[in-house]
Amino acid sequence: MSTMTLHDITLTYDDEGGNGSGNEGAGRDRDGDRDRGGGEVLVLVHGHPFDRSMWRPQIETFAGPGRRVIAPDLRGYGGSTVLPGKTTLTTFAWDIAALLDRLGVDRVVLGGLSMGGQIVLEFYRLFPERVRALVLADTFAAAETEQGRVARNTTADRLLREGMGPYADEVLTKMVAPHNVEALPAVAAHVRDMMRGAPPEGAAAALRGRAERPDYVGMLARVAVPALVVVGSEDEFTPVADARVMSDGIPDATLAVVEGAGHMPNLERRAEFDAVLGAFLDSLPPITSGVIDRAGDFENHQGGQAASPRRNP
Repeated sequence: MSTMTLHDITLTYDDEGGNGSGNEGAGRDRDGDRDRGGGEVLVLVHGHPFDRSMWRPQIETFAGPGRRVIAPDLRGYGGSTVLPGKTTLTTFAWDIAALLDRLGVDRVVLGGLSMGGQIVLEFYRLFPERVRALVLADTFAAAETEQGRVARNTTADRLLREGMGPYADEVLTKMVAPHNVEALPAVAAHVRDMMRGAPPEGAAAALRGRAERPDYVGMLARVAVPALVVVGSEDEFTPVADARVMSDGIPDATLAVVEGAGHMPNLERRAEFDAVLGAFLDSLPPITSGVIDRAGDFENHQGGQAASPRRNP
C-alpha cells in the first residue's frame, strides 16, 4: 500500500510490478515512485461503494516484471480522503490523472467496473492521448435519467441517515449473483465488507456526482484505442444489453460475457475474467515507453489550486 498527497486529498493506492521491481514499496524515490523504466501500465478503477481491494485478484494475476498494475482508492473510499458534498466523474478522472502525473506515468491501459467504468469513459473524454486501451466492465455509457437522478440523490440521503449497513445488506444479491452468494461465501463476504466499510459521506458524494452523469454514447464512435467490454451474464445493474451498446458503438471493440457472474465478474468468476483480460492485454501492440516526467502538469493546469468539483473543468 502507498499514499500520495495531491493538494487537498491523500489517495491510497496499490502499485505493483513493472520492470526492475516485483515488490510493492521497493526502491521508492521521495515522491513515492519507482524507477522501473518502460513496460505496460494497467490502472484499475473500483466501483461504488467498493475500494481498491476488489482488484486484489487481478493485481496478483497481472502485476509482474513486464507489467505494472496501479489500483487507487478513489477519493471518499477506502483509505483515501473523504470530502462530503458532491464528487463528479470529472473530479475522479482528474484525481487519477494527477496520481499518474506524480508517478511519472504517461499512457496506460485503463480499466474500471461499474462507476469505475464511467470514470474510465470520462478520463478518455478528457485525456484520450493518455489512454492506450480501455477495459469497461459491468458499466454503461448512457446519461442519467431524471428518475435515476432522483433515485441517486435519495439513496445519498439514506446513506447519510442510516449508514452503509442496511444498503449493503439490501443490494448484496444484486452485486453478486444470488447463487454465488451461497456458492462463494468468501466473495460475498468481501463484497459485503467493502460496502459496509465505505464511508457514507464519500459514497453519498459520489452518488450525487453520478446523478449528473453526462451521455457518453455519442463519444463511443470516436474511441480510437482497443477496447474490451466485459459483463456478467446475470448482472442486474448493467445487463448484457448495456454492454452491447458499448461494444457495438466502439470501433472494433471486443465483448466478453462472463457466464454465471453478476455485477462483480472479476470476483465471482476470477479465472474466466482473468483469462479474458489477459488475452486482451496480450493482443495489444508493443509499447516503447510508459514513464515520463509530467509531475507538474496537473499543478500547472489547476494553477496551484486543489482538485475539487468546483475547480475542475
